[in-house]
Amino acid sequence: MGETWAQLGSLIASMMFLWAMFDQYFPYHLRNSILSYGKKLVSLVYPYIQITFQEFTGEYLKRSEAYAAIETYLSARSTREAKNLRAQVVKDSSQSVQLSMDENEEVKDEFEGVKLWWSIKKNTPKTQSISVYPELAEKRYYKLTFHKSHRDFVCGTYINHVLQEGKAITVRNRQRKLCTNNPSQGWHYYKATKWSHVTFEHPATFDTLAMDKGKEYYAKIGKAWKRGYLLYGPPGTGKSSMIAAMANYLDYDIYDLELTTVKDNTELRRLLIETTSKSIIVIEDIDCSLDLTGQRKKKKEKEKDEVTKDPVSKMTKGEEESNGKVTLSGLLNFIDGLWSASGGERLIIFTTNFVEKLDPALISRGRMEKHIELSYCGFEAFKVLAKNYLDVDSHQLFATIGHLLEETKMTPADVAENLMPKSLDEDAETCLKNLIEAIKTAKEEARKKAEEEAQLKEEKEEKEKQEAAQEDVKVDESLAKEVKENGVEVVKDDKALTKEAKGNGVTA
Repeated sequence: MGETWAQLGSLIASMMFLWAMFDQYFPYHLRNSILSYGKKLVSLVYPYIQITFQEFTGEYLKRSEAYAAIETYLSARSTREAKNLRAQVVKDSSQSVQLSMDENEEVKDEFEGVKLWWSIKKNTPKTQSISVYPELAEKRYYKLTFHKSHRDFVCGTYINHVLQEGKAITVRNRQRKLCTNNPSQGWHYYKATKWSHVTFEHPATFDTLAMDKGKEYYAKIGKAWKRGYLLYGPPGTGKSSMIAAMANYLDYDIYDLELTTVKDNTELRRLLIETTSKSIIVIEDIDCSLDLTGQRKKKKEKEKDEVTKDPVSKMTKGEEESNGKVTLSGLLNFIDGLWSASGGERLIIFTTNFVEKLDPALISRGRMEKHIELSYCGFEAFKVLAKNYLDVDSHQLFATIGHLLEETKMTPADVAENLMPKSLDEDAETCLKNLIEAIKTAKEEARKKAEEEAQLKEEKEEKEKQEAAQEDVKVDESLAKEVKENGVEVVKDDKALTKEAKGNGVTA
């Protein structure tokens, strides 16, 4: 037995010596040729194929998206099967730490009856060097091993499944964000970003809204995968809460676009490119954001008058405006032009308190597919609020409140404010009575306001009548004066003609 181990040790030592001689002294091209033919010989008896996925490929210092997706896909399986794990902190994720298998570990996967093996390897450089980015010196890669009879299935179906599932897991685990655009003056600083964000944790929810068509449908009809919503109604009717509920239901990020900080259409396009898929782009109070209302004709007429009166100031103003601003055309391009196809799975939402002020081109049905009016609180909306705030499904005061809401305009925000208990001593009945008093007060205020408006209107009409009567009197006096003056001149002319005729010896 001892002789056998001695022979085996001698054989291994000889092989190591021969490999060292081969690796160091054989010419590079000859060595590659021998290794290439050696792999071909091995492939005749070894029926497995291997595919590697490098961690860093393509652009310098950019981590491969395929590698990240595979790492996420294998995370749960690695946690169950691998003995050596590697932990790393993940930014913008609900899971602060992600576990993956360490170097030289292997896990098995099975998909549609096909068995596959994943392992992670690391290439360590032979020569030591000092690098600013040491993680690039040791190049890690995933190796996928499978039987050669499954080549077409793995290359066509399995790899695509792994990448899509890995990205889907990342989306599910991500920490949703509420973003707002930064002023463009700071875009060019080191590590500056066009969007800043906070964690989105709004509690509003509802289960009645979703994108009813998928990506394939939008590709079939030749449209970008997005939807446009116009939310309009008085202040306090729940437009912002509805946006939050949509984001919570769809699990989307929110990009709150402040148009007043965007200098021109180019910056608007850059901001659009920086947004991610599965997001809601919101422009609140679009009627106040920019001069995009439906008064283009009147504006042109006014500008024409200004040019006639003061062409020099108009030229100066034109030079200032030409320096850049967001135009209606640029915003329309943002919604459904060529640049709108730069990403998919987006919602674009406008909100406004005065829908009649918006330009028809901005809110046409082809751009804003859904126009949703959020009006004053009705009885059904009140019952939902009562359930949410007081946990009450029915009460004897409901009929009174329903009758008052039919006669009085009150926003859901005002109703909710009055339903909310102000202290621990207030019960549901007290809050409902407070709401009834608030509605009665609002009704009385509305009545007084209507009377004041009617009185002001009557006074205005009376004043206009008086002014019209005074104008008529002035016109009559002016005409009378003119007639009187014309009569005196006629008499003077007759006397002058008579005197002239006598001087010429002519008698009447």
